[in-house]
Amino acid sequence: MPSAVLSAMTSRIKSLGRMDVVEKRRPQDGRIKTRASEGKEIELRLSTLPTAFGEKLVMPIFDPEVLMRDFQELGFPSDDIARWNEMTARPNGIILVTGPTGSGKTTTLYTTLKHLATDEVNVCTVEDPIEMIEPAFNQMQVQPAIELNFAEGVRAIMRQDPDIIMVGEIRDLATAEMAIQAALTG
Repeated sequence: MPSAVLSAMTSRIKSLGRMDVVEKRRPQDGRIKTRASEGKEIELRLSTLPTAFGEKLVMPIFDPEVLMRDFQELGFPSDDIARWNEMTARPNGIILVTGPTGSGKTTTLYTTLKHLATDEVNVCTVEDPIEMIEPAFNQMQVQPAIELNFAEGVRAIMRQDPDIIMVGEIRDLATAEMAIQAALTG
């Protein structure tokens, strides 16, 4: 693809994803919601990266319906489902979900929270970025520009009478301490 066309196309996609079209020196994240030809809603995640040869743009496709599936449809064996349900039914504690990119961490967590969230259960998340808007949760976006990091997010959520907190990433000691303190207080 000619570089002039590629640059114009990248700018248009960034604009649709509510990203800064002019900024090419820093990585950016965005999203575009669209519909497939059969009317099904699809979300495109956007991620830019400045490289030696220009701006790189990737658009992973996210299907919101994946969160409506049960654990068997996600590939969980029945004994893992039973163990997972037993852990997530406990009244307090902490569960760490780790794994490489694309391993299903987000899908597992959102599916779990979707099953646990009710009018009586206050589910709060602090994420960067918010992976998918879910009306059943109270979701907070990390905003480093105003010093709203994961630790500050958990601290703020603790004052909101949460029943369940999902911390998107534990990147530092302060966030780890806040997550453990939240788990210990039940």
